[in-house]
Amino acid sequence: MRLLELIDLHTFYGDSHVLHGVSLSIAPGETVTLMGRNGMGKTTTIRSALGLTPPRSGEVWVRGVSVTGWPAHRIAREGIALVPEGRGIFPTLTARENLLVSARPGRWTVERVLALFPRVGERLDHLGAQLSGGEQQMLSIARALLTNPALIILDGATEGLAPLVRQEIWAALRKLRGEGTAALVVDKEVRALLEIGDRHLIMVKGRIAFEGDSAAFAERMQDNLALLRA
Repeated sequence: MRLLELIDLHTFYGDSHVLHGVSLSIAPGETVTLMGRNGMGKTTTIRSALGLTPPRSGEVWVRGVSVTGWPAHRIAREGIALVPEGRGIFPTLTARENLLVSARPGRWTVERVLALFPRVGERLDHLGAQLSGGEQQMLSIARALLTNPALIILDGATEGLAPLVRQEIWAALRKLRGEGTAALVVDKEVRALLEIGDRHLIMVKGRIAFEGDSAAFAERMQDNLALLRA
């Protein structure tokens, strides 16, 4: 059974047709990466999957149940957590409060997420607005994990962050993969994505232009890099 399956999604913003028949799936424990230039439809795909920008046609399934047309909060309760582009933390709450507000019972506890991101543990009494961009991203990932999701979606996992912070986040994502947490990861660091992903997808103008594992990606490396520049 697939954790998440999108079937032939067509999504519009007003009269602008953004997604043109997008289909993808994620199995339990699988890490899938989604690549593409800005404006190709990656964030819209995520928003369509989560009910934030409902598709005009197509289907969304979570754990074998059709959630097409469901509101976003109801889909989230099915075990999907989002680390959004721009992080989305509460700037006027402390880091500790940001964590506790989302915590649900399960294997991910505050202690475990702080072990994954020690920097957040050093800033627990700081307001969200007082954290650096990298610390905010770590806090956003930690907060998502505290919902104890079956699937975590990261939109722009390391974009705009300092190199050392990016390394820490990629290391954390490798640990999540090793522990069997399914993930959909959007980022621009192709090499890092190829290292952590089981399957890779490239979007071009609202369509999936490539899908395959790391070996298949490498076989078409030049073509795929051209798609990422298209």
